[in-house]
Amino acid sequence: MRILQVSAEIFPLLKTGGLADIAGALPVALQDAGCDVRVMLPGFPAICAGLEGAAPVGSYTMPWGERVEVVFGTLPALSRGSRTVGAYVLLAPGLYDRPGNPYEDANKHAYADNHRRFAALGLAAAHVAHGLDAHWRPQLVHSHDWHAALAPACLALWNEGRGPRVPSVYTVHNLAYQGVFGPELFGDLGLPGRAFHVHGMEFHGNLSFMKAGLFYADHITTVSPTYAREIQGPEQGCGLDGLLRARSQQLSGILNAVDDTVWNPERDALIAHSYDVRHMVGKAQNKALLQADMGLAVEPDAPLFAVVSRLTEQKGLPLVLAAVDEIVSRGGQLLVLGSGETWLEQAFVAQARDHAGRVAVKLGYDEAFAHRIFAGSDVTLVPSRFEPCGLTQMYGLKYGSLPLVRRVGGLADTVVDSDLETLEDKTATGFVFDAFDENQYRRAVRRAFALYHRKAEWNRVRQTGMKLAFDWTTAAGHYTALYQKLIHA
Repeated sequence: MRILQVSAEIFPLLKTGGLADIAGALPVALQDAGCDVRVMLPGFPAICAGLEGAAPVGSYTMPWGERVEVVFGTLPALSRGSRTVGAYVLLAPGLYDRPGNPYEDANKHAYADNHRRFAALGLAAAHVAHGLDAHWRPQLVHSHDWHAALAPACLALWNEGRGPRVPSVYTVHNLAYQGVFGPELFGDLGLPGRAFHVHGMEFHGNLSFMKAGLFYADHITTVSPTYAREIQGPEQGCGLDGLLRARSQQLSGILNAVDDTVWNPERDALIAHSYDVRHMVGKAQNKALLQADMGLAVEPDAPLFAVVSRLTEQKGLPLVLAAVDEIVSRGGQLLVLGSGETWLEQAFVAQARDHAGRVAVKLGYDEAFAHRIFAGSDVTLVPSRFEPCGLTQMYGLKYGSLPLVRRVGGLADTVVDSDLETLEDKTATGFVFDAFDENQYRRAVRRAFALYHRKAEWNRVRQTGMKLAFDWTTAAGHYTALYQKLIHA
């Protein structure tokens, strides 16, 4: 099957969150499953720098008059052995050649022309699907999140007179980020007038890229089975739950996976000491190095709790802040890596100042340092308000850093609470609490301390988690089965 994947970012070339990890790993997994996969990406500087052998495919004029060009090359950074990933890149310097974050400026303000920047991505995918490349044409287009949501809209609305219909899959990584713009910008999108309708992409008088993907795609997936159910209700449906319920027969949850070539403590070149489930000495050595480097007291018996996250309320970080004393007063330590909302950044920095040697913070995004944190920490904190899938808890499990999570979304699908029953049957892998409530979070932290001091049981739970396989072979199998169904419908 010839599959075109469309996304705004891709690991390891450009990453702001988990979307990039999935966008980078899925094409390789699909190739291993026998698919002929190519990716479509915007021409951000980091992506252009990673593209080799670029050759022109075609050019055309955008609805607002800007001329753009599509080139095709390979992405060596995604290659595995003899397999290479081919990429179409949309060259439009006026849209993409900007420093820093792909979505916002240095002051964390969304770019005013983001509707054009990501409409162009969806339109480019549709052009390729309709024959822009004379030598390759996809049988299905798979687009990710709101940035690529106009691809299924264009495919559904442009089919007249453009050859065989090309089906589409649209994956929601986080329904809360919707790409909503004013109605006056509709003319820039190149879509027929009927698309600006309640049965289309109109959303409370505005344009919603997310709604376009949900309405027009042949099938919708999201990144965990539990999240697929949750978004059909008002609490997590973000105003789109009615549409999602109406399309429930075309909605499924496929659990994200972890790239074992990137996240594996046995072979991870980014950590100082490798280790595996049978030989854990390296983890203790990594912990001592991490404590020393971050100004924490080098205490092997102090449980080290870690946050590796965007610093947003969604991630439940107000709970972590409110209960820092629960960790510090019991002799534990807290290490935070991330950036995001200014008030959260400042609050964590203040906690580090007030609890020197017990709390440490590193602001910013640092992929290599994240590996070191998972390798050196004892508990990974993910107490999210909502969590479509979450990769952080999976990384924690693989590196023997037991996840402490809220029972929501993909967290509920991947972590088994340590209670009397699961400790007895040896299925426990972490700590889970239910309500988004400070007292419930504090109780989960206290249970983590209690288990930590029972070393034999702690080690057994840690071993169980490290042996879990969140593998791409299984995920790719679900996707290929879905693709076959749609292509041959």
